Amino acid sequence: MPSREIVEAFAQRLENGDFVGAILDYYTPDAATHENQAEPLVGRDKLAAKERGVLAAFKEVKAVRIGPSLIEGDNVATRWRFSFTNAEGLTRTLEEIAWQTWRGDQLVEERFYYDPKQLGR
Repeated sequence: MPSREIVEAFAQRLENGDFVGAILDYYTPDAATHENQAEPLVGRDKLAAKERGVLAAFKEVKAVRIGPSLIEGDNVATRWRFSFTNAEGLTRTLEEIAWQTWRGDQLVEERFYYDPKQLGR
């Protein structure tokens, strides 16, 4: 079970824009992420590489946590608002729920639930 301090530190890293660093520091080497119901991407190095690609595609990416992270045993749920600004200055916003499974103070699995239509608005 992750401590409240670890969950808060992880969230702060995201809000500070250190997305890749958060992956490298908090995810297990065999961590997996799922986008909605898609097949998982497995492996911390692959996850970090994917995140680098997302960040390279935008001029700016911001994360804001909406409300507190909820912790129950090894599970953590957090509501996020992400803003993606492209090179032309157009910003798209996405709200999602991140459902995480932790092993101690390391993230093992993360599932993102969101409506992809949000990015087309």
